[in-house]
Formats: sequence, structure tokens, C-alpha cells
Amino acid sequence: MKKIFLTLLLLLFVPRLVLPQNTDSLVIQSIFSEALTNNAAYDQLQYLCENTAGRMTGTPQAAKAVEFTKQVLETMNLDTTYLQPVQVPHWVKGDTETASVQSAIVGFHDVTVCALGYSIGTGINGIRGNIIEVNELGLLEKLGKKNLQGKIVFLNRPMDRTKINPMAAYSGAADQRVHGAAEAAKYGAIGVVVRSLTTSQDDFPHTGVMRYQDGVTKIPAIAISTNDAERLHQWLTIDANLLFYMRTTCTLLPDATSYNVIGEIRGTEHPDEIIVVSGHLDAWFNTEGAHDDATGCVHALETLRLLKALHIQPKRTIRCVLFMDEEIWQTGGNEYARIVGEKHEQHLVAIESDRGGLLPLGFTMDAPDNIVEKFAQFKSYFENVHIDRFEKGHGGVDIGPLKELGIPLVGFLPSTQRYFDYHHSANDTFEQVNVRELQLGSAAIASLVYLIDRYGL
Repeated sequence: MKKIFLTLLLLLFVPRLVLPQNTDSLVIQSIFSEALTNNAAYDQLQYLCENTAGRMTGTPQAAKAVEFTKQVLETMNLDTTYLQPVQVPHWVKGDTETASVQSAIVGFHDVTVCALGYSIGTGINGIRGNIIEVNELGLLEKLGKKNLQGKIVFLNRPMDRTKINPMAAYSGAADQRVHGAAEAAKYGAIGVVVRSLTTSQDDFPHTGVMRYQDGVTKIPAIAISTNDAERLHQWLTIDANLLFYMRTTCTLLPDATSYNVIGEIRGTEHPDEIIVVSGHLDAWFNTEGAHDDATGCVHALETLRLLKALHIQPKRTIRCVLFMDEEIWQTGGNEYARIVGEKHEQHLVAIESDRGGLLPLGFTMDAPDNIVEKFAQFKSYFENVHIDRFEKGHGGVDIGPLKELGIPLVGFLPSTQRYFDYHHSANDTFEQVNVRELQLGSAAIASLVYLIDRYGL
């Protein structure tokens, strides 16, 4: 009789022990079902890409993106929607970007280029000079003024295709884009041409920010498509004395006022504890900015929509933040962090999607090991959808300043094998985003938000 009683007692308690897991799994299943059968995020993505392309900070396109996303948030009937003013850089690439090779041996050839972000222009007449090919910044010092004075430097180090992680390949080659002009100018160079940072061979030049150094002469910098980088390399092997011509009309205008776009669902039990989900609104002048980072913005918007559509009332406040100016000086992220610190707001975690809208793999976390271990316990909820990489790693550029306030950072992790086919180029269009992959990403982020809200970190 005692044994039977213990068995009955166990049966009474077992369902209560497993009920939370089952309940959470059902909620997560409903999040994925809603995301996969509703095209709201995809429609928002199409609008951002096709109606606000080239949304550089300070431009009418950026202002239009701010207004559109604010209206999207307002239609959700959230508890709060507002704009957070930010002073942003206003650099414009100008009306033209041209370059050509001039040689009595290989002939005259136009090449496909674009200005690098924050570069000065060449002046209306452009610049012309002999070109020196270099594949390592360190070689500039060895060449010195004797070889570089009055020359144009061609920085032609490809991204390392042998690296399985394209982000690592990008990091390994980005120094020539970011610092190449400043380093070449130290030795008298008059301009730089940088091989586009992409693993693909194509005719799309890929732009991106570059930096000058105080006390060093500013010289113009352009990116050249990988196909033309290969051609230029071959032409130089035939005629080392060929001339290169480049013309850009870039201008740096006074800073402008723009906005971070913010909307939130207020928590019922712990409203002062905030969970941020975010992306960045700005994109380069030459692109629709689909994967960088319109997809991240609609991931964040869709997270709130999913919670509202499924009548999930969070215990903590869920805040969507669409940052302005990730690409140049990160003023949006820095201003947001400044205000958080000033107001002593309590953030439980900040999540950012800024690696594209490709097939989701999981999440990375930038936090102390004990928090990363607790975060990794959520992995089991995502194993059946194969979005189960929960590991220590990068959080995000815009949310990065929040780390100094002790706030854990989480980065959405999709597959990045094709990301640099699009990154910072005219190839980053709405058509390059798969609707189902976008929806899976939104559902994964919303599900993670749901779990963190329920169990904390």
C-alpha cells in the first residue's frame, strides 16, 4: 500500500515538474508558427529597401526610414513610442565616382569603384599618378617616401577564403580599408585604391568607413571591385608604369540631427527591468542595405509584433531600439548608453541583429562566464528548429557601449557564408533576402526574448 501511495504521489507531482518546459515549448511553437505565416516583416523590409535606399546619416532617406519605422511601432499600440535625438555625421559621397587605367601597353580601361566612407574628395579635376601595388600595410614603411611620394597606392590584400568564418576573414583584411589612406599618406602618397572586402569575385565595389589620423595629410580613398582589382593586378605585371586616374566629389557637411527610434511593451511585474532588441537604420549611399541592416531592424520590430499578436504580456519591459549611425561614428549607440547611465535604467540584457537576415544558427553572448552559462541553458528550446548555437562571443556594435554599464550583450547569429557577397555594396538588395530565413530569425529572437523575460539571466 505504501508503494502504491508513493507512486500516486509521484504521478501527481511529475506533471507539475514538466509543465513549465511544455508550456514554454508550446509558446515558442506558437511564435514560430505566427512568424512563418505572416509576411509583415518581409513587407516592412521591402519598404525600407526600396523607399529608403542610401539612408546615410543626415540624408532625407534616413529621415524617411525614421518616420516609417516610428509609424510601424505606433500601429502596434505599444505602451510607449518615441524618437531619441542624436547628432550624427553628415558625409556625402558627391555626384560622381570614376576611375580609369591609362597605358600605352595595356590600353585605356575604366574600372568600377566607389568612394570609401568619410573620405575626402579628389577635387573636380581628379588625381592622376603612377600606382604601386601593396598587399600588406607594413610594406608601406619599407617602401618609404622614395617609392611612394606622389604615387597612388593600390592595397590589394584579399579576404582569406580559407577561413571558415567569413567574419574572421573580414577582420583580417579590413585594416587596409580603415587605415590604408592614413598610412600611405605618411609616405607622400596622393591617393589609395582598396580592394573590396568580399569573398566573391564580382563587379560590385564595396564601400565602408575609413579613418584619418590627426597630423597626417588627408588623401582620397576609393574601393575597387574584386574583378577589376584582379585586372589591375594583371595590368601592372605588364606595365608597371601605367597611370591611374580617380575622381570623387565627397564632402563632409556639418553634423545633423537624427533619431534612434524606440518603442516598448511595459512589463507587468518588473517594468523597470528592460530587455532591448535592436538593429541599425542607417545604410551606405550605394545600397538598399537589406542585410546591413534593414533585416536587423525588422527582426526587432517583428519581435514586438509577435508578442502583441500572441497576447504574450511580458513581466519585464521589452524595448525595441533602432539605432542611427552604426556605420560611421556609432553616435546612436553611444547616446543611448549615455542616457541609460544618466537615468540609471536597469537593463537585463541587450540583443542586436546586425549580421544579416540569413539562415539563423543561434546567438552569441558577451558577458561574464556565469551569465553565459545560464544563457546557454536556453539552447534546449531551440534544438528542434536547429537554431542551437549558444556561445560566448560578439554582442553588437550599437549595443557595445552598454557593456561598460555591466549589461550583458547578445548578438543574433545567422550563417554568414554569403554575407560578404552583399555587405556595403549595391548587391545588398531586398531580393537577396529569403522570406523564410528572415521569419525564422524573427521567431528565434522573439523566442529568446520570451525566455529571458520569463526566467531572467
